[in-house]
Amino acid sequence: MKKIFITAVIFLLICLPSFAKKNVAPDEKTLEYLNLSWWDNYKDDNLKEHLLTVYHNNYDLKNTELKIKENEKLVKMQFANELPFVGFSGDLNRDLQAPRQQFGDMQIPKYSQYNYLLPITAGYEIDIWGLNRFKTKSMEQQLEIVKQAQRATYIALTSDFASDYFNLIKADKLLEIQNQLIKIQEKILEMTQDKYETGLCNINEVLFQEKLLTSLIEERNKHELTKNLLQESLKFYLVKTDDIIKRNKYENVIPLFNLPEEYSSLIIENRPDFKQQEANIKRIGFDVKAAKREFLPKFTIIGQVGLNAYHLNELFKGASQFLNLGVLPSVDLFSGGRKIAFLKLKKYQYEQALNDYQKTILQGVKDLNSGLLEYKTARNNYDESLKRYKTQTKIYNLAKDKNEIGASADIDTLFAQEAYLLTEKDEVSSKINLIISSIGLYKVSGGVDLYKLNDENI
Repeated sequence: MKKIFITAVIFLLICLPSFAKKNVAPDEKTLEYLNLSWWDNYKDDNLKEHLLTVYHNNYDLKNTELKIKENEKLVKMQFANELPFVGFSGDLNRDLQAPRQQFGDMQIPKYSQYNYLLPITAGYEIDIWGLNRFKTKSMEQQLEIVKQAQRATYIALTSDFASDYFNLIKADKLLEIQNQLIKIQEKILEMTQDKYETGLCNINEVLFQEKLLTSLIEERNKHELTKNLLQESLKFYLVKTDDIIKRNKYENVIPLFNLPEEYSSLIIENRPDFKQQEANIKRIGFDVKAAKREFLPKFTIIGQVGLNAYHLNELFKGASQFLNLGVLPSVDLFSGGRKIAFLKLKKYQYEQALNDYQKTILQGVKDLNSGLLEYKTARNNYDESLKRYKTQTKIYNLAKDKNEIGASADIDTLFAQEAYLLTEKDEVSSKINLIISSIGLYKVSGGVDLYKLNDENI
């Protein structure tokens, strides 16, 4: 009897299919999503340090990791349906029977007795048609969708952070220039008032200069507001409350040049939304296959092994051991059309997934074309603003030289300096806009190093 007991247990357990899963350390994988090698191109250690802080502290990124773990457990739960189940449910009861049982002429008198039942029940649904396997594969594709959503969050969050970071540097520089403009305008107003008092100009010139000064002060207030808002935004990303946001000086900021003006069509395939739609098609494809197999019969191996006795002192004797083993076939003869409706539902969802897939491709092409156009326009604008800035610098230097030899008045030099600073503001804006356009192109390309935009091995 013991041999039969051991054989039955082994028979039920050999139905367990092998399942090997390769685990990748989450930190290693998500750090790859951060793509620090790309951000090295900006030559800004503060930016990289901040991005690492975002990586460790940001709650949105932490939630994406939890979402991955949740879906991994869902996959594991579904995979459990492919495995045998083994359970134990003991029973102790006392039968109190009236004299109502009769076998022919023999009647069983009134009696009472205990019944001790200690069974181990095991079962395994033989997945002949691959129904449970398709369901597990569907859940694995759902996990892939969530992983790509996590990757998209990393790309979007780091890109948005970097854009705010460079905009903060821009706000610093514009505020510095604005303060210089205000000081110059105050001197111009003072000189204009002196001219008015000596009768060399009318009151309208004084009022005009006063209006310019108020406009410059108002613009400075806007720059200060922008700076403060950007600091608060960056602190939110970094999950920090202190007022210090370490950043590079504007003069050390390096825009990216020579990015490709065309791209390989393969770049679309690297975008997270493309990979999500690709996984979604596979997921629903498995759902359709599983829905078709719901019409087929199921076969379940059922077995019980254990002890059954009416007296406690006989519970562990050989006569109390028992073994049941069999195959249970089952098929739904009528389900009210539920299975047919479910199959059609999955087919409709599959068609929708195909349409979303095609739409995603078009959206990716549109985003990349727009990103490239914005980058090329920003680069051209920066080139022109740099030329204008250099020309205005020469004009300002000539004005200073003329003033030194007495060929022009001090107020003329101030006007030239003011024009020079206004041109510098344009140059600052164009330079930062060029950087932000390169970040935007990085974002729409799916977080690929833009210098490898046409690399077929990305």
